[in-house]
Amino acid sequence: MTEPYYDNKAQFDRIRGYVIPGETIFAVYDCKGGGTGFVGITDRRVIFYDQAFLTKKKSMVSIPYNQIIGIASVDEGMIFQTSEITLLTAAGNYTFQFRGADKAHNAYTFIMNQLLGQAHPQLKG
Repeated sequence: MTEPYYDNKAQFDRIRGYVIPGETIFAVYDCKGGGTGFVGITDRRVIFYDQAFLTKKKSMVSIPYNQIIGIASVDEGMIFQTSEITLLTAAGNYTFQFRGADKAHNAYTFIMNQLLGQAHPQLKG
């Protein structure tokens, strides 16, 4: 097992506080734009920091993979030229704008592998 990737140690530490025994963090990515400050990707779920858009309060939100219906990426004519992905769930859609198309692509690939029940590739920055 290699060390998890993270953009910001403080964000990684915040996500780590929400991880349950036996769960593994693979990456914590800093996000840009309003609403979501950062997103953590584990072997069991996506955890993100919501700055008052869902509950009118700052919250850590967890979405287990079995609750994700699909994942979308903006198509700009070439594969993964965008830094944005959207998770589609029964409770609503959650959009994350990563700091780079490479990070969005890594997150997309990992989450799709989890949804399809395949072995996960190594996440990186």
